[in-house]
Amino acid sequence: MGNGMIDIELWRLIAAYVFIVFLIIIVKWRGIAREKLIYIATLRMTVQLVMAGYILTIILKYPHPLLTIVIVILMEVFAIRTIYKQMGEPFSNELKKMIAYAMASGTLASILYFNFIVIHFSPWYDPRYFIPIAGMIIGNSMTAVTLAVKTLWNDLHHQRDQIEGALMLGATPKQAVKRYVDHAFDSAILPTINNMLGMGIVFLPGMMTGQILSGISPVLAIEYQIAILLGIAGSVSLTVLFLLLFGYRVFFTKDARLRE
Repeated sequence: MGNGMIDIELWRLIAAYVFIVFLIIIVKWRGIAREKLIYIATLRMTVQLVMAGYILTIILKYPHPLLTIVIVILMEVFAIRTIYKQMGEPFSNELKKMIAYAMASGTLASILYFNFIVIHFSPWYDPRYFIPIAGMIIGNSMTAVTLAVKTLWNDLHHQRDQIEGALMLGATPKQAVKRYVDHAFDSAILPTINNMLGMGIVFLPGMMTGQILSGISPVLAIEYQIAILLGIAGSVSLTVLFLLLFGYRVFFTKDARLRE
């Protein structure tokens, strides 16, 4: 044990992968073609976390504002690239620019507000606080934007006749797609809202659990968790709103016709 935490031995950590083996056996037995996806996700998660552990060890040992900024920029770039890959459709460059703009503006505004105003740690670039908080805000916003884009794309594709009918009756593009934009927003923020509704009763969040395991008072851990959850909710809402308020326009031509 160290610092009050149980040190998980290597063979016990390997034993955790037994759950994944059981999952793959069940998936193959049920004929669900997802074993390759589970393999890749498990391997990527392991490699990425091991790399992150070693990199963070160095950054925490030698903190520098430039290093913190570079890490946050890399997080943003990786999140935006992941959204592009998850879309699975040949989206236009205009929509990709809107996604990048929404992610950068929404997440950075939230990170700066919560780091400088709400939590207010010193020095401002302290990677022990800055990087984990940025990671949680960017990661949750990435998931929300992916859901918003997929939902909006599917709705506009499958409800094309209704939208064109509304345009023919004199509706503006904004009026014609309002219900679909609202639906995309609801779908995007639903996971965050569900997390907030079940927090503390159905489950304990990872950050709070980690702090309690490391010996920090549960009351102090709750204070941090409330601040982080509010930051995530604000960032998710802000990012998705930026995307939907301006992003729907890329689906229309200059003369207000729905693009093919």
